[in-house]
Amino acid sequence: MAVRHVTDAERRSRIAVRHALAPAHRLGDVEAVTRAMTVLHATEAATVHLAVAARTEGVGPEDVDAALHDSRQVVKQLAMRRTLFVFPRDLLPAAWGSASARVATAERKRIAKAIAGAGIADDGEAWLDAACDATLARLAAGPATTAELRAEVPELAGMVGGTTDKPYDRPTPVAPWVLTTLGLDGRAVRGRNAGHWRLNKPTWTTTADWLGTVPEPLDEAAGYAELVGAWLRTFGPGTVADLQWWLGSTKTAVTRALADVGAVEVVLDDGATGWLHPLDTDDVGPVEPWAALLPTLDPTVMGWRGREFYLDPAHVPYLFDTNGNAGTTAWWDGRIVGCWVQDDEGVVRLSLLEDVGPGGRAALEVEAARLTAWLDGTVIGNVYASRQMKQARLP
Repeated sequence: MAVRHVTDAERRSRIAVRHALAPAHRLGDVEAVTRAMTVLHATEAATVHLAVAARTEGVGPEDVDAALHDSRQVVKQLAMRRTLFVFPRDLLPAAWGSASARVATAERKRIAKAIAGAGIADDGEAWLDAACDATLARLAAGPATTAELRAEVPELAGMVGGTTDKPYDRPTPVAPWVLTTLGLDGRAVRGRNAGHWRLNKPTWTTTADWLGTVPEPLDEAAGYAELVGAWLRTFGPGTVADLQWWLGSTKTAVTRALADVGAVEVVLDDGATGWLHPLDTDDVGPVEPWAALLPTLDPTVMGWRGREFYLDPAHVPYLFDTNGNAGTTAWWDGRIVGCWVQDDEGVVRLSLLEDVGPGGRAALEVEAARLTAWLDGTVIGNVYASRQMKQARLP
């Protein structure tokens, strides 16, 4: 049987449909968006809300908060590449057993070494275990912010570093290390936000209190297979390099997971080997030109390592930082053509790097007006502001 050729044009059509970005394919609720995208990036709190806004009609910030904090259909979890994501809750066991567990192993070694090196304890791992137990004991009494936990749990009050005059040697609180460990292990989760939805100010709670019944983590192979299967349904076709980067894992783990899923080999326009989910091999026909405005670290932008099929490489220095983190992006007909910013009144403004013609400009202006109305005066601050965003904000 001949290997099917998937063109760049088809890949862009898949983005329009699978990622719910073309207007005809938008979705109706937060869980549907999260599941369509496998996970949503949550390093910047506002990204979750804005990613949903781009893919839905009639879903407001309060609906995103309700899905996160009331129905708890979706849950924040530290996982791939030590990045915070929002997961559909039934995908959590896969992450706990694979991507989160991999990060947890590396974090535990790093933290134990730092604790021993700082002289806080001779046995850093034993200290970490005791600090985790003390924190869980406090959380058993009810949710708490990080500041409250530092005040109430003696093990979390300490600092590491800041003992020299070197510019990189700054005091670092140990509390986030302990909470990171508990989160990666699936023993504690970020609960209700203690601030505005655009800010990342979580309260912490035990996973049992937040979810009720806590499922067992999948084993490593099964966990990676489930994550890879979900990724293929969202981002396929993609390469082994794409998956390895997205998972923050090894080529061996990716290759095994592709085999476990029964992924189907295809050839891409650049001659590389790509992979599709076995239930997602049909051709996706052309899609009417569409416009979208996506937030920093949007899951579409961050889905692949190889982005040439939707992004001119010359634009990368303007739209991504040196670590590969994406700022806001403006899309026209399946390609990134610039970014967007807000003025002091919260009005969304375009900053384009390409001439998209009158039709493209008009469609993007419609999206800018739609996003302005959705934000309703809320101005979003960004940690990951690209060069283009910074230039566009200059008076």
